[in-house]
Amino acid sequence: MNAPAPLAALSVVDLPPPQHPLRVFCSRLLREKPLGAAAALVFLIFVLAGIFANQLAPYGFNEIAPIERLKAPSLRHLFGTDNLGRDLFSRCLYGARLSVIIGLSAAALATIISVVIGILTGYLGGRFDMVAQRVVDAYMSFPELVILIAVVSVVGPGMFQIIGVLSLVLGIGGSRIIRSAVVSARENMYVHAAQSIGANTGRILWRHLLPNIMPPIIVLFTTRVGAVILVESGLSFLGLGVPPPAPTWGGLLAGSGRTYMFQGPWLALAPGLCLTAVVYATNVFGDALRDLLDPRMRGSK
Repeated sequence: MNAPAPLAALSVVDLPPPQHPLRVFCSRLLREKPLGAAAALVFLIFVLAGIFANQLAPYGFNEIAPIERLKAPSLRHLFGTDNLGRDLFSRCLYGARLSVIIGLSAAALATIISVVIGILTGYLGGRFDMVAQRVVDAYMSFPELVILIAVVSVVGPGMFQIIGVLSLVLGIGGSRIIRSAVVSARENMYVHAAQSIGANTGRILWRHLLPNIMPPIIVLFTTRVGAVILVESGLSFLGLGVPPPAPTWGGLLAGSGRTYMFQGPWLALAPGLCLTAVVYATNVFGDALRDLLDPRMRGSK
């Protein structure tokens, strides 16, 4: 029998360097969820278009040329012009800036509000949970659109007012989803183990519960982005959104898009298709993100 080789003679196997988590996530997204990757690319294009609207727009968003009024789409005006001769492509680019900023900001604040309310009521339970959920039930009994119209009519239209109102309205209602996820997760063994070793409530919520309810939080955020953009467009359509001359997609649909739809169908098609593309892309990307980040679905294949 051959004697075992001395330790010094054993060759050391070099392990490959760890890859960056973002690179691993992007490769998984392209390999496992190509539709989600395409949706993320579409949403990123709209975000960049809104950020660099000053450089990309061939005309100013309120640059009037009466001689060019109601021109059909062409190489000079990619999306055509409106009833005042303003370039619709430029106005859609500037509208992307406002709509996407409002969508991301209000969705982020609404998700934070939902997480704070849901995780506290779901984990603490008892009388605090009962009182908080009855308040949420009373709030959800009112139509959201009526509440939005009433509040915006009082505080006045504007971007910051819209963000604040939408974050509160959507955040309170979304707390029920987070609470149900917390109620299910708090019965797991790792939560009981953390409690048994004396971990405080803040550590349990931050280190144990929050990472394990991230999939519903991600889905809630991505669906809120599309919902906020749609609601803001609806408020702008009713004249309660961002006041003119600042262009938003809902304002474009409500103004010249509705009045001159039959003379120039592109006035309604251009902002409507932009709105549809962004909302669809956020929902598809959110669903793909949930599937990739949920540890329970990694072995679903």
